[in-house]
Amino acid sequence: MAVTLSVSIIGCSAAGNIDTGSGNESAAIASESGAGEADEKTDIADGTEETTETAYVIPDVTMEEYTIPDNESFEFVKNMKIGMSLGNTFDAYNDGGSLKNHMDSETCWQGVPTTEKIIQDIHDAGFETLRLPITWHNHFSDDDYTISEDWMARVHEVVDWAINDGMYVIINIHHDNHPQADCFYPDSEHLDQSKHYIERIWEQLSEEYKDYDEKLIFESMNEPRLVGSDYEWWINNASSDCKDAIACINTLNQTFVDTVRASGGNNATRYLMCPGYDASADGALNSGYQLPTDIEGNDTKIFVSVHAYTPYDFALDIKGKSHFDASKKNYTNDIDSFMDKLYKKFISQGTPVVIGEFGALAKLNVKKEQNVQDRVDYAAYYIAAARARGMTCLWWDNNAFTGDGENFGLYYRTGGYFIFEDIVDALMKYAE
Repeated sequence: MAVTLSVSIIGCSAAGNIDTGSGNESAAIASESGAGEADEKTDIADGTEETTETAYVIPDVTMEEYTIPDNESFEFVKNMKIGMSLGNTFDAYNDGGSLKNHMDSETCWQGVPTTEKIIQDIHDAGFETLRLPITWHNHFSDDDYTISEDWMARVHEVVDWAINDGMYVIINIHHDNHPQADCFYPDSEHLDQSKHYIERIWEQLSEEYKDYDEKLIFESMNEPRLVGSDYEWWINNASSDCKDAIACINTLNQTFVDTVRASGGNNATRYLMCPGYDASADGALNSGYQLPTDIEGNDTKIFVSVHAYTPYDFALDIKGKSHFDASKKNYTNDIDSFMDKLYKKFISQGTPVVIGEFGALAKLNVKKEQNVQDRVDYAAYYIAAARARGMTCLWWDNNAFTGDGENFGLYYRTGGYFIFEDIVDALMKYAE
């Protein structure tokens, strides 16, 4: 199947910052191309441009059939289809005190406020689920973590846009884990404070949304980990610090579940998502990870939350490979391996898994051209593999296209259109 790229961008680069989705890269494009048609010209901040039409091919991907449990929870995950995480937006924060108004954090990592049209465009493209990563620590009205009314209202406005458009929506606690935030940190020394923080945030959010139906999903935390330590992004099973952190994350996930379930309304049966250490597949697969205990009658209402920019050298490491071939095992083995492990441990045993973040950043290939075809191959294979195993995935879109940061952008928010339509088409072909 051949597809034509509406607007090509060349000359982009990206950084291999392992802190997935936390970069504050600029997504500014010097001039936008109006309707974004194939013969239009897109100028990039560094002055490069392309006006030629390029055809990309969505690969044919065949997957073996996996047995998926037949119950309401897996049907729910199936209906979530495919999603987008709206990155560098409500998750953005500024701890230096340079913002004149705390509400300006929405645009401090990328310059475009979220509009109803953005949400509708994302949905119209076929994304059925919207994940709103939300950082709270810049937005308290007192010392006991009371969320300011204007921040709560703004988040609520965007949630409503998506819900009213028929989407599934995931909200969470995002960048409140680092020491400067002084909110929660998964070690025994900070456990009492961390439990109180998790309780306070989810008490307020549970009250705010208690009458919303099951299409609103709560996710306890984003990538909980020992920020700043030697083990921030990997688990040393021999380390007492890692063992302690994993146990504390189990406790915080249980605190989250208990708080939501006790709040009344539809929260008693709402679907919840809980990550392991740094939300990685290894964190969930670690023998120390425990799924929280739910209230009686809530079978499989808790999903395992995983982030997987896999294979790392292609998807996230700017110094790694720029090439991906969906037809060759040496490119796809890493994807199959971690998904098979998640399938065996969780899905085959009746526990749903949602990959809340994935993607492949833009790179230049050996010809100094953007590796769009490689990303098309990657998108097609990744989604085909996940859906075959009963998982739903969400692409991390941080509205970043240029510079040396994490360029995961698909939808150009200033112009109001998808730049990488071919990648979107590949995602949609196998999300059904």
